[in-house]
Amino acid sequence: MEIIHTDKAPAAVGPYSQAIKAGNTLYLSGQIAINPVEGKIVAKTIEEQAEQCCKNVEAVLAAAGTDMSHVVKTTCFLADIADFKAFNEVYAKHFLSKPARSCVAVKDLPAGALCEVEATAVLS
Repeated sequence: MEIIHTDKAPAAVGPYSQAIKAGNTLYLSGQIAINPVEGKIVAKTIEEQAEQCCKNVEAVLAAAGTDMSHVVKTTCFLADIADFKAFNEVYAKHFLSKPARSCVAVKDLPAGALCEVEATAVLS
């Protein structure tokens, strides 16, 4: 196993890694809308936060030498299921390969986030 880390995505806010490479599979921890430069969530709307989540996922994938086209599965968490449509509009711009996905509403997310995206990718 290999730990993947980049300063271009937020540092882990707990005892976990941004991602773990195991064989030819990459497991990304959930990314919330923390701006890695600011070290906090600055985006206010679900669209802005979804955009930052996707950028954070892209940064971790890049650190592992891959990109969004290699993502095979995501799990998305929403603080409010009413944001499902708006979230999907942003998500669709980034995940062009349409990986398998689960999307659920949860009671709360860390740091007051409105959404979180975790991913699994296959490395070539």
